[in-house]
Amino acid sequence: MKDDFEKYLEEQLKYEKFRKEWEALEPEYTIMKAMFDARTSMGITQKELSVRSGIAQGDISKMENGNANPSIKTLQKLASAMGKTLKIEFVDPDKVDSAS
Repeated sequence: MKDDFEKYLEEQLKYEKFRKEWEALEPEYTIMKAMFDARTSMGITQKELSVRSGIAQGDISKMENGNANPSIKTLQKLASAMGKTLKIEFVDPDKVDSAS
């Protein structure tokens, strides 16, 4: 079942200019969403993740809001603090669902 954002995004992706911008920024959005989803699925706050990871709560907020680009080392710290492993992939463009 699609949420309101997914429906909105699907509609906006029909417009070439929007689609090109989305495709350019999509990896950043994917990281932001993955961080947020992992943290909230655990039921922990940014402050608790900060304590667990040693990364300032303000920095976690910036990353989740797209106002910072975390390094791989930082992403590994966050993943570890949530009991997870960081996984990065190179995927053929024709095998990526652009609306996900």
